[in-house]
Amino acid sequence: MHQRTVVVGSRSGLHARPASLFVKAAAQHPVKVTIGRDGQSAVDARSLLSVLALGAQHGDSLVLAAEGEGAENAVEELAALLARDLDATP
Repeated sequence: MHQRTVVVGSRSGLHARPASLFVKAAAQHPVKVTIGRDGQSAVDARSLLSVLALGAQHGDSLVLAAEGEGAENAVEELAALLARDLDATP
């Protein structure tokens, strides 16, 4: 299992737009990726409602994990996305 802790970079946390971008990216990977707070149950990173229910704010630490072929690539790519300010103008 590949696992990584990442700090939420979006200044308004994982609200609708950043969460939607994150979930869409997670859905493009062949492995199931989970996301959660350290010490709590993780949720499916492909579920928008589950990701929103985390209530993650800017600066919160979240744990991404995946298992299987492509797990490391999926976790690292999603961690990089989550660490960015997804509310910033491209």
